[in-house]
Amino acid sequence: MIFIFFFFAAILVFLGWQSLCGGIDYFNFFKRELAKPKSNFTPFVSIIAPCRGVEEDLSINLSALFTQDYPNYEIIFVVDDTADESVSIIKSLMGGREAEARGIGKLKIENGKSQFVDCPLSSLVIAGKAINSSQKVHNLRQAVLEVNQASEIFAFIDSDARPGADWLRNLVAPLHNETAGCTTGYRWFIARRGRIFSHLQSVWNASIASALGANLKNNFCWGGSMAIRRETFEKLNIREQWRGTLSDDYVLTGAVKDANLSVYFVPQCVTASFIDCTWGELLEFTTRQMKITRVYAPRLWKISFVGSILFLSIFWTGAGLLFFLTGWKFWLIFFFVILIFALGACKAWIRLNAVKLILKNYADELNCQFFPQITLWTLTPIIFFYNCLCAAFSRKIKWRGTLYELKSTSETVIIMGND
Repeated sequence: MIFIFFFFAAILVFLGWQSLCGGIDYFNFFKRELAKPKSNFTPFVSIIAPCRGVEEDLSINLSALFTQDYPNYEIIFVVDDTADESVSIIKSLMGGREAEARGIGKLKIENGKSQFVDCPLSSLVIAGKAINSSQKVHNLRQAVLEVNQASEIFAFIDSDARPGADWLRNLVAPLHNETAGCTTGYRWFIARRGRIFSHLQSVWNASIASALGANLKNNFCWGGSMAIRRETFEKLNIREQWRGTLSDDYVLTGAVKDANLSVYFVPQCVTASFIDCTWGELLEFTTRQMKITRVYAPRLWKISFVGSILFLSIFWTGAGLLFFLTGWKFWLIFFFVILIFALGACKAWIRLNAVKLILKNYADELNCQFFPQITLWTLTPIIFFYNCLCAAFSRKIKWRGTLYELKSTSETVIIMGND
């Protein structure tokens, strides 16, 4: 039996080495992309920002959309109801009462009248309540009908993402190549108050972030930061493909790849997302992600399930056996456990350094992530196992106060909470 353990331990070491090599490639990809000159491809863009409720830093996040280093764009905020808590913040930013203070534009007084100038076009769309899809997808389907006629690019961003000033320019740049189906960034969670559960969520999410890179075949869209040509969006009939669905990004990824187009990951579009979660909120978030994956990308769900079982069976079982074994068996298992940990810790450290190249304004916060990132990754397989197990038996998720059931990739049932 012990030799079977050593066999699978050797497999885990091999996978750890491959993962480390992937981390090095990830870091080098970031450096290459950052070395590229600034793009001059600046067609008119419609930024679509669905909102629901109020995150702690919502005003700061949305303000960043008004200060993009980009000459031609509009911002379309979309909510389901005029009574939504985010509406007052959105209207305040659009109306300019807070905008000048945040450096978004300037208040000009002419002939005794005040006018807010040097500010991007912005509008607020009230989408109404969803009936047979997620509220976010319903909002997006409505918002794309309200874009400016001059718009050539649709860019989508979540309200909890905080983009840098070059976010839009970098996100749009690869679309200069017409073979590019869409572009995407990704999120990097930063613990607002340093709770261990927030760090765990950041580490859990980081393992997915490093799956993106130069390999166009492996890339996927992330709905919190993605862009697509309007022409491609309409040609692929994305709005109709979104009908009845819960996940905007998985559907877009599938449509783009089915059309033999590419998904370009743009490292400069990794956005900071501040969190402060409890244990229950951590499990709710991670399980929701895995249930969505179970429906829209079952192969990835299976890989995550098998991977988590393999890690738990070898690393943590091996660590436990060290208390009961002696002699050569003890030392060999100790060697495997230490080697597996070292490979994973190095990967986590390299990944963190790659993100530091992008999120320079958050250097202090990222420095505080060093110890959590190189250690807590040993615990995230436990969470992945739990997530995958839950996804095997249930397709119900709670998202922004609404309970959904994912019947299939094209059928979503609203069970409760969207009155």
